Amino acid sequence: MSLTQSLIVIALLIGVSAFFSVAEISLAASRRLRLRQMADEGDARADQVMHIQEHPGNYFTVVQIGLNAIAILGGIVGEGALSPHFSQLFGWWLPPAHADSAGFVVSFAIVTSLFILFADLLPKRMGMTEPEKLAVRVVGTMQLCMSAFKPLVWLYGKGADGLFRAFGLPAERDERVTSGDILALTEAGAQSGLLARGELQVIENVFELDTRRVESAMTPRDRIAYFLKDDPDAVVRARIAAEPFSTYPVCDGDIDHVLGYVDAKDLFQRVLNDQPIALTDESLLHKVLIVPDRLTLGEVLEQFRQVHEDFAVIVNEYSLVVGVVTLNDVMSTVMGELVSLPAEELIVQRDQDSWLIDGVTPVQDVQRALDIDTLPHEDEYETLAGFLMVMLRRVPRRTDSVSWGGYKFEVIDVDSYRIDQVMVTRLDAAAPAPPACSETAPSAPAQALPSSH
Repeated sequence: MSLTQSLIVIALLIGVSAFFSVAEISLAASRRLRLRQMADEGDARADQVMHIQEHPGNYFTVVQIGLNAIAILGGIVGEGALSPHFSQLFGWWLPPAHADSAGFVVSFAIVTSLFILFADLLPKRMGMTEPEKLAVRVVGTMQLCMSAFKPLVWLYGKGADGLFRAFGLPAERDERVTSGDILALTEAGAQSGLLARGELQVIENVFELDTRRVESAMTPRDRIAYFLKDDPDAVVRARIAAEPFSTYPVCDGDIDHVLGYVDAKDLFQRVLNDQPIALTDESLLHKVLIVPDRLTLGEVLEQFRQVHEDFAVIVNEYSLVVGVVTLNDVMSTVMGELVSLPAEELIVQRDQDSWLIDGVTPVQDVQRALDIDTLPHEDEYETLAGFLMVMLRRVPRRTDSVSWGGYKFEVIDVDSYRIDQVMVTRLDAAAPAPPACSETAPSAPAQALPSSH
């Protein structure tokens, strides 16, 4: 075989090896969601690729047979074609034995480098860049190869299956898509600029619905605007004017005996029609949904869907009302800052190292704002106020503080045992570490800030 013929054979071997490299990496890197989209758009080859991904054993057996056979042939052809010429060249100034060794080493290095660059690195990088497009292009040829090498594929496949069973390894890829997988994809999309940070936050909040308890989104007991069933017309009108909400619970004697609720739209119609408002009127009173405070937001959404309601009263294990929640409250938790008005912000960043945070802020939002991965005893509370109570082991007072995770949490306003405002300050890394909890003698109580519902 002449030098020219040998070089042509080497080029062909490199091309075939590159094909198998592309086939290998493109199948492994292809995203199932993208393949499903291509199949829905009418590309039948995408269905074939997904089927092979479910049972890839024969496919990779053919790839390895091809890659290893071509590598051996390439070495044989390259050594036989190039070594004599390099040996002859080195023979001008080296002894024959040394010239032969040098010629072999140089030809081996050249052939190996060509295979690494053009049969391995280049095709595999191409396969990683557009795996789905390349996978559907090579799948037809690979299926022909699997048919042509069926006896060898069966032999090696059975041997591989036996090794998998011997070592207790899974023989098939787990194709289940988890919430972590989706969040990782959306995070990558946000980093590349395809998703805005606010949109990423919405997706993360959706997956938190099954972990956040309803207490993190409810209106607490002390902020509920409600009516007593015997309230006269004038009291009802005054309450609506002072605390305008869409829904009001109606109670018998006190807030823990809820009879139902009235819709503000029905009350406004009575007012516009100059009709008296009587809460004993059954046409005004709606049956109220009662849910326990142990439910997650996802479970509350499901109950809203089942009973076709968008308002619920939350009770604890002693049947005492602890709050109310609406569909809008849940959706506001999902939408986050996309729908929050500045006046409603629970977390206000004052400067680079300090934040003013409302005590009812869910701990997940606090962790996200401060970039804290974990908090101690996380299963014991839902809000920042609960975190402070657990850490101090009592009801916090003004000027009490807790240090954790490089931050100092200081209570700056308390209203009737309710923590209104907490100042969070980033601790200087160079300063001595403060104690985990501290308390200061209480000073004269400050004027409480007005609460908002």
